[in-house]
Amino acid sequence: MRNVERIPVASSDMPVYVTLAAVTMVWGGTFVAGRFLAGSLSPMFAASLRFLLASAALLGFLWLARIPLKRPTPRQWLQLMLLGFFGIFFYNLCFFYGLQYINASRASLIVALNPAVIGLASWLLFKERLGRLKVAGIAICIGGACLVIVSRNPQLLAATAQAWIGDLLILGCVLGWGVYSLFSRNLNQTLGPVQTVTYSILIGTLLLWALAAVRGELRWTALSALGTAQWLSLLYLGVLGSALAYIGYYDGLRKIGATRSGVFIALNPLIAVIFGALLLGEQLTPVMWLGGALILSGIYLCNKPLAQGVKKRIL
Repeated sequence: MRNVERIPVASSDMPVYVTLAAVTMVWGGTFVAGRFLAGSLSPMFAASLRFLLASAALLGFLWLARIPLKRPTPRQWLQLMLLGFFGIFFYNLCFFYGLQYINASRASLIVALNPAVIGLASWLLFKERLGRLKVAGIAICIGGACLVIVSRNPQLLAATAQAWIGDLLILGCVLGWGVYSLFSRNLNQTLGPVQTVTYSILIGTLLLWALAAVRGELRWTALSALGTAQWLSLLYLGVLGSALAYIGYYDGLRKIGATRSGVFIALNPLIAVIFGALLLGEQLTPVMWLGGALILSGIYLCNKPLAQGVKKRIL
């Protein structure tokens, strides 16, 4: 009798889907939190404070849970430095400087390419299978995200003479997040999501603070002028938007892979406009709802093949 490998049914992935959906909800809220900070702190100082709070939250969690930090091997240190540099430092550097040349809506359109880049890189580098439904799901997700962004304010997409510089910098964000998503595979299995995120954020935080100090952007008098809303925004960005959300995302990467996890990023613009409507009084249009429906359909298609392929793999 042939041995049959036991494969979990698709319903066992439901907690992962819920976690990734919650992660994108948190990340969608970071746009609103960022607006409360706009004009109060320089972008680099705000990013440095965000990840300082994230580092403190992660170390505090490990201390309360009595989980000692593992001692990485030299090879793991190199991998962690790669993640910290590209996923935290390089990403924020490209993001903040890119927004000096183009507006947030144009940047969001470029960042919406993340699922496609992650899926293609997973196929090229790690031979992850990309069936027709996955490809269609990724394309539909990107289309829905673009629809949500463009319908929000088409006039904001206008280009300037130096817009190409901003476009290249925001493409750097896509590259940085792709590296952060794809090159954590071994670390997620050996160190685990919590330790991997903690080390990478600590490394990225040190780099951000070093650059902010060199640029002379560490202005402590600005901290004393912050109000309650600004401090709450920083805590949201650091504790929820960085520490907890990054752990949830890495846990999803470990359990269902980069491509299937990456498509959930397409929810970010939808969540952002919903939070904008609830908290900032922005208007939701039928086109936005259509874009949201496309995003959800694309996520479903991208994750559907596993559910249907279980029986085939067992036979």
